[in-house]
Amino acid sequence: MTHASGKIRVLIVDDSALVRQLLGEMLAQDSGIEVVGSAADPYQAREKIKKLNPDVLTLDVEMPRMDGLTFLSNLMRLHPMPVLMVSTLTERGADTTLRALELGAVDFVSKPKTDLAHTLADYAEEIIAKVKMVSQARLRPPAAPSAPRPSVVAIAERAVDPKLSADAVLARAQPPRHFKTTDRIIAIGASTGGTEAIKEVLMRLPVETPGVVISQHIPEAFSGPFARRMDSLSAMTVFEAQDGQQILPGHVYIAPGNHHLLIVRDGARYVCKLSNGPPVNRHRPSVDVMFRSVAQNVGPNALGVILTGMGDDGARGLKEMHEAGAATIAQDEKTSVVWGMPGEAVKHGGVDQILPLDAVAPALLRLVQRLDAAPDVRIVSER
Repeated sequence: MTHASGKIRVLIVDDSALVRQLLGEMLAQDSGIEVVGSAADPYQAREKIKKLNPDVLTLDVEMPRMDGLTFLSNLMRLHPMPVLMVSTLTERGADTTLRALELGAVDFVSKPKTDLAHTLADYAEEIIAKVKMVSQARLRPPAAPSAPRPSVVAIAERAVDPKLSADAVLARAQPPRHFKTTDRIIAIGASTGGTEAIKEVLMRLPVETPGVVISQHIPEAFSGPFARRMDSLSAMTVFEAQDGQQILPGHVYIAPGNHHLLIVRDGARYVCKLSNGPPVNRHRPSVDVMFRSVAQNVGPNALGVILTGMGDDGARGLKEMHEAGAATIAQDEKTSVVWGMPGEAVKHGGVDQILPLDAVAPALLRLVQRLDAAPDVRIVSER
């Protein structure tokens, strides 16, 4: 959403005058963004929203007089608009931010480190990219307040970082011959808006589902709390993946923030392998890295899913899975917060089915049944 002037109008809400100043100066560097005002607390913010009608709100998660979550809940109920949360990268900040994203915020950025001036240029790149993305994102209805359902989203790609392919972590190779097996792997990749989408998929999968591996663009402090919340909502047992951990049916393994998750074979078993190799597509964990490892080591015994997300991470890897005989699914545009990653996967030609979010889990269960019926035959998915 943009104003008639063509600029994205932003209102900054933060109790720190220094943070308000820093954010305002950073956003003002971009000619496509106009900071129309700032507010020190939710009461001021409410009046300025009415007066200034901004396109995007940046909101501190911890606010005086009225906490940011209460304000956000009221805002999304009475005046829904794109909100970018400004969060502390701590476990407490993670829990609060997860709840904010559940309530309808589109994405988050970390609080600027005001004592590290040399990091502000990188931070400015990130927050400008996030504001632009959030302004175009598709708002989704907030989750019911009684259910503690989380959502975490990506840290924006920074133009200053080189964009490496999965080759930087795992060389492409022809997958070995895959023999009949009853061991299946479901591999899911996501970014912006992705963990609300992941939650919706996991909540629809029964405990007897094959092992699920997930790479979601997520900060290091957030992956543990996210895994614990998913564990509380899913019939399956959900872990933050550990190096060497065996992948078992009825279990979910989420890539830790700042680590790539690869799936490798150890004899007859599939196990998790963590890598601190360079970021791929400017992300660690990278969906492309995980999908490539699944293509090489699981082949036609895998199912691949790419959900809502900004950018193109996972598009090439999903095609490699498809070429290795795996059935593949992409979330459709209508139900995606951002149809970047799924849209790019479709363009690359590696997608069998394009489905609304609520149809993904049922489709996976049907595909698993077909694999079980003919484990040595590649699935040709319904379209």
